[in-house]
Amino acid sequence: MDDDRVLRRQLYWALEAEHDVVEAETRREAVEKLRGGEIDVVVSDLHLPPDLDGITEGLAIVEAARALRPAVPVVVITGSDAREVALEAVRCGAYGFFEKPFAEAEVAHIVRQAARVRRLERENLRLRDEFVGRSGLGRLIGTSAALARVVKQARAVADTSATVMLAGENGTGKEVLARAIHEESPRRAAPFVAVSCAALPETLVESELFGHERGAFTGATAAKKGRFELAHGGTLFLDEIGELSPAVQVKLLRVIQERKFERLGGEKTLTVDIRLIAASNRDLEREVEAGRFREDLFYRLNVVPLTLPPLRERREDIPVLAAHLAARAAEKHDRATPALDPSLIEALGEYDFPGNVRELENLIERLVVLSNAPRLGTEHLPEKMLLAAPAHEDARDRRDETTLEGATLALRRRLVAGALQAEGGNKVAAARRLAISRSYLHRLISELGIDGKGEDE
Repeated sequence: MDDDRVLRRQLYWALEAEHDVVEAETRREAVEKLRGGEIDVVVSDLHLPPDLDGITEGLAIVEAARALRPAVPVVVITGSDAREVALEAVRCGAYGFFEKPFAEAEVAHIVRQAARVRRLERENLRLRDEFVGRSGLGRLIGTSAALARVVKQARAVADTSATVMLAGENGTGKEVLARAIHEESPRRAAPFVAVSCAALPETLVESELFGHERGAFTGATAAKKGRFELAHGGTLFLDEIGELSPAVQVKLLRVIQERKFERLGGEKTLTVDIRLIAASNRDLEREVEAGRFREDLFYRLNVVPLTLPPLRERREDIPVLAAHLAARAAEKHDRATPALDPSLIEALGEYDFPGNVRELENLIERLVVLSNAPRLGTEHLPEKMLLAAPAHEDARDRRDETTLEGATLALRRRLVAGALQAEGGNKVAAARRLAISRSYLHRLISELGIDGKGEDE
């Protein structure tokens, strides 16, 4: 948007090769375009005259765009004498800015990046909405190849009664997968009973699993059904099964083999019809070799082994997972569902998440609670995550100069680094040498991972 016809033509020719360009001369016309069409990026001059409604120049178009289409990136144009106004526009939500006179390559680059952000955000929202309300294996959020392999195997075994052994690090979603298998099975109408073996005191494990009769031990004032009985007809999920003592392992082996057991302190043999799913974050084969887990029990459990990948091995799922978790946290705390700022998505993608999906879930809930804003950014991220994140995705090491992209990046890197070195680190002089604006130079320094320490004046 600009009231200068010559400038609008210049912008049009800079962008029309890659984008469908729609022009507007006034703020009112721009608002009509925003309301009426699918706009991915807004490019607007900050120096505009007041429109017929008397709304003043400057930040008005940024505010209007953010109000009508909060997710659409806004790039602003300003003169070199109005840098502070441009920075204020960025603080108000603009994606970026460039100064007049500008290089067409600079404009094309900024708008290309903004359009890419918009496409990614739209795809994340589509996937998030697609996963909302799903049951069964649809509970597992993501489209990565690593997750897809597990889902395919789980779907194949779900309609059987085969025992399933789930492996994976803490927080990868083993209970979610177990519940999903149950919901895809013929037993879906019967109970799904989950028990964490690690959370049960050793003195109460047998009572919790198999139940007890009245008077079986001090404090047993009434008979109680165990988890096996409660899961009759359905699915019993035993999490952290590697924590069971050898004595309980022996009794569990018998139940798995015969589907029969006695309550603690009881004489009557009970028979149950259950589907058993077990899980462990330990390597049970090594536990067997070390003598800490019964070999015969391991093979009874390990009929169909499934391994959930850690989050760091399916980073492409992080954006849609984060968007889904943000919506869930917002609903939990009675807040509007926030969008995710590109800087936040990049920071999440660079972090290894040792706590996996559970850590991501807790982090996103914390951001929703602390921010209470329409868009989640990086301001409340822990320092360890900020240190792990690059300034921009293009800063990642893509230096294969046999590809067009790699060769282009290498050439840019050499030109920018050479100009900075020739000018003794003075960015103003380096920008002048490269015939680009200071704002574009700062962006290139960040994106290309160049040490830009030096003078700004």
